[in-house]
Amino acid sequence: MPAKSDRMRVLVVANQKGGVGKTTTAINLGTALAAVGERVLIIDSDPQGNASTGLGVGRAQRKTTLYDVLMGEHSLAEAAVKTTVPGLDIAPADPDLSGIELELGQQARRSYKLRDALEPVRAAGAYSYALIDCPPSLNLLTVNAMAAADAVLVPLQCEFFALEGLSQLMRTIDLVRGSLNPALEIQGIVLTMYDRRNSLSDQVARDVRSHFGKTVYETAIPRNVRVSEAPSFGKPVLVYDLRCAGSQAYLKLAREVVLRERARRRQPA
Repeated sequence: MPAKSDRMRVLVVANQKGGVGKTTTAINLGTALAAVGERVLIIDSDPQGNASTGLGVGRAQRKTTLYDVLMGEHSLAEAAVKTTVPGLDIAPADPDLSGIELELGQQARRSYKLRDALEPVRAAGAYSYALIDCPPSLNLLTVNAMAAADAVLVPLQCEFFALEGLSQLMRTIDLVRGSLNPALEIQGIVLTMYDRRNSLSDQVARDVRSHFGKTVYETAIPRNVRVSEAPSFGKPVLVYDLRCAGSQAYLKLAREVVLRERARRRQPA
């Protein structure tokens, strides 16, 4: 097994509030990390399967999904499929995931199913990062993701109720630390749908930075038409239009994520 400092880092992209850019961030951050030389696995943990669709993995290609993995019928490596982006794979989702809570019932380690499935992947050393795209709710899928993760990356939309939703998420993270995963960290908070022409966006950004300091990434993801268009073509925005503002922002975010990870590894144990 690789040394701990070299092991795959598992980041869960989470926010209990919907429409904040979780899936967009998972897809495009994963693509940007792959573009700077990292090997990335995206785990689509949302029954809607939007991350799978957004990476061009259609229903016909989803022979084995995260549902099969959590039910113990296939390994995570068997579920992973290559995308059109070199260095980027995805374990896809389908609507069967919506019933996972009932299907697992009172099974032992029901909150650790994803963590257990990730262990052989960690040991194999095929990836440097895994990004888990969560549903916008606190259910068994989100709990499994946080129990399996090393750190949480929080997309935060620059709008009025942002801080209220963020405080709820922080309480959830504390609960998971207290009962399931005491080592869970916050990798960072990324401001999404930022519009510098909108005074509200500016105010929210100032408030969040004032409250959370250096936990907030320097990079803010702008509101950008090309970012919104890309999923309908089954492409990350970096493939759809590399030069647009959204693509460039995700490349900057990827560099920040990597720099934070390098800084963490340099810290004494």
